[in-house]
Amino acid sequence: MKVLIVAGGSSADWPPLEKTDYDFFTGVDRGSLFILENNWPLDLAVGDFDSLSNQEKQLVKKEAKEFYPAQVEKDDTDTQLALAKVLEQMPNAEITIIGAAGGRLDHFLANLWLPLEPRFQPFIRQIHLKNQQNTISYYLPGEYTVYREPEMSYLAYCCLTAVSDLTLKDSRYLLHEQQVPVPTSYASNEFIGDTASFTFTAGVIAVIQSKD
Repeated sequence: MKVLIVAGGSSADWPPLEKTDYDFFTGVDRGSLFILENNWPLDLAVGDFDSLSNQEKQLVKKEAKEFYPAQVEKDDTDTQLALAKVLEQMPNAEITIIGAAGGRLDHFLANLWLPLEPRFQPFIRQIHLKNQQNTISYYLPGEYTVYREPEMSYLAYCCLTAVSDLTLKDSRYLLHEQQVPVPTSYASNEFIGDTASFTFTAGVIAVIQSKD
């Protein structure tokens, strides 16, 4: 099951999308309206909908197959609520989140760190953030091969926590069992072929593929 979660960030920052790429569409706050404007099915709508007029909110409520309103004052962000709801219903889903990696920096950081939460860590390899220029995927300790996406030239290994024994292979810049004591982004690395590989033994890493 491939799930698209559409957060409320500007659609100008979205990556290229095809309706047929996804099986289930989830709207987060204003993202629900964006889904309807693109004539996609609104399978699930989640949020406090404080960015919508009453008329827009009623339209979302009418069109959504499932509608989960939230209080404006709450502990979770709307995106956290949506991700939790999707994983509750579809724990094996492959999840792409858009509209969450642009605009306000505080919102972006909240979204970037989502998979670090204990409730989401078991699903960390299933969660991806995308915008027009970047794809972010998450990794727990292990050995991995990264497959280059079309048009993506750059590769970054963003250590979200302290990381042990980071080894980078098959890319322009290499590391061997590097100890990373604080969160660090090894940015502006590059693919030299269609794949790159890396290993590490402790921590959490976000791998970012990018283009200019």
